[in-house]
Amino acid sequence: MAEVIDVLSLYPKDMNIYGDSGNLLTVERRLSLNGFEPRIHYYNQGDAWPDHVDMILGGGGQDEGQRKIIRDLCKRAELLRGLAHQGTPMLMICGLYQLFGEYFQPIEGDRLPGICVLGIHTIGEKLRLIGNLVEHSEQFGAVVGYENHSGQTFLHEGTKPLGQVDSISTGNNGADRTEGAINHNVIGTYMHGSLLPKNPKIADFLIAKACELRYGAYEPHPSDKGMAELKRLDALAQHAKSVAMRRPR
Repeated sequence: MAEVIDVLSLYPKDMNIYGDSGNLLTVERRLSLNGFEPRIHYYNQGDAWPDHVDMILGGGGQDEGQRKIIRDLCKRAELLRGLAHQGTPMLMICGLYQLFGEYFQPIEGDRLPGICVLGIHTIGEKLRLIGNLVEHSEQFGAVVGYENHSGQTFLHEGTKPLGQVDSISTGNNGADRTEGAINHNVIGTYMHGSLLPKNPKIADFLIAKACELRYGAYEPHPSDKGMAELKRLDALAQHAKSVAMRRPR
């Protein structure tokens, strides 16, 4: 009987733009090919929280979407901080990346409180950072994606970025050449795309950490067909990454 991994999609109704649902599809597929049984849960505001969660994936959204979910997110803040400290792997894209920090101050309207999982804060600016992006991560190598955000995010002292970008006017805030943040096993980033299909090392990191936390070890057992399919997907991802790295901004 295959080992179960429970994956939670966080606020998919309001925080799921620019193809971020592809991250969930990638994790689900790679779990299955590695011999695990992915169990997918969808959590929107007001829903009951699942009995068990091994991994959490969240996407991006506009300011309106953030305002819709902020009250419910704050109710879940203590739970999410506890899961993060336990080592539960999480990937938060764009709008939820911002709300996993200390706060987000939009260009217009009241400041939105964050849940303080990541040591960051975000300020809305009129200048929008938008375009293809390559960052360099010590942990994951070259990471490719597409950023589109007016919020400029600043890392607090001691917070590690996901990666470094080559040019100003890109990344977290267009100035310090950082992109994203990572704390415990929680990754926040502005990379849409979807991120994980072209960056399977990050997907496999999330999967490995989820398995280690639940079962004490990561022991994939793909079938021969599964191994062949994983190799095919990895080759496609490498090709897509190579193409993306040659694209203009």
